[in-house]
Amino acid sequence: MSDAIRVVGMMSGTSMDGIDLAEVVTDGITVQEFGRTAYVPYSEDERQILRRAMGQWDGLHVRAAAKLVTRLHARAFAALGAGSVDLIGFHGQTLAHDPDNRRTLQVGDGVQLARDTGHPVVWDFRSADVSLGGQGAPLAPFFHFACAKYIGTSEPIAFLNLGGVGNITFADPRLEDVTDQGAVLAFDTGPANAPLNDFVMARLGQAYDAHGALAATGKPDMDAVRAFLNAPYFRKLPPKSLDRNSFPQIAELVSHMTDADGAATLCAIVAATVATGMEHMPAPVSQVLVCGGGRHNPVIMSMLRAGLGVPVHAVEHHGLNGDMLEAQAFAYLAARVLNKRPTSGPSTTGAPVFIGGGELARP
Repeated sequence: MSDAIRVVGMMSGTSMDGIDLAEVVTDGITVQEFGRTAYVPYSEDERQILRRAMGQWDGLHVRAAAKLVTRLHARAFAALGAGSVDLIGFHGQTLAHDPDNRRTLQVGDGVQLARDTGHPVVWDFRSADVSLGGQGAPLAPFFHFACAKYIGTSEPIAFLNLGGVGNITFADPRLEDVTDQGAVLAFDTGPANAPLNDFVMARLGQAYDAHGALAATGKPDMDAVRAFLNAPYFRKLPPKSLDRNSFPQIAELVSHMTDADGAATLCAIVAATVATGMEHMPAPVSQVLVCGGGRHNPVIMSMLRAGLGVPVHAVEHHGLNGDMLEAQAFAYLAARVLNKRPTSGPSTTGAPVFIGGGELARP
């Protein structure tokens, strides 16, 4: 068995709000300890540089974003402060994701980051999976399986991550290893915070609907929700994945609504797509644990509780950190890459075989 190492994972998600950093002590199989965490927000100017590159594959804006992402992650790592670290897991910033054409783009230069930080860096986690026909996402499921073991649950559970896009992992901790048949199943459920954030920004100039305050005063249009669920994606069997911009029609769907009703409808879409996704679970789950920014929205959480028929908790209910779970996942995955263990496979990304994604760069 490999020795446990101290890894810092860094994640900048599709919401483009900033960088999460999280330290994990792991051998890439079990989680032995969760360590320090930090969050470094992007300035509005930095966010604009990233937004200009969003959805593009090449060109000036992409190169500018790549340089910025590398520099900001080096700065964020320095902000975490002193402490012995063996390895960095660097996700980078997703700008475009098109697995059907076997391409995905996360910008940020791991080789340069290794030079800048003086630490080995595992990066480019998704390309190998996508090049072999996998969806390249979601990548956190192998870590979710380790978390199910860590919290000591003995029944199948689901981890629901509500970031810009929603994704769900079925994990059965009764099985020995994540590569065992039936240990995990994962896929993207549908849009999560991104359309709601975009809507609130367009209507009110606010980054997000804090505490669901706006949505709580509105009434969801369930006809619009049902119409949205007619999109072909929801009839596809998993594994399957989405891009932040996979549903351009969602803005039009709520464009005629009041601010409050539009926000409530977008929350109801999140809950309805998760409920639809639950139909794909290979066995009944005992509970759903929610991470990501969406768990802070009481409207979304109450709609999930009403629609799923099983207990729904924020992951903090089991002592996990829902803001840092994805950053922790890339720390854990970096340790797996270092030890030449797979990071994705047929039941998580639809790749034809188990794949160890990620490149290792040494300083």
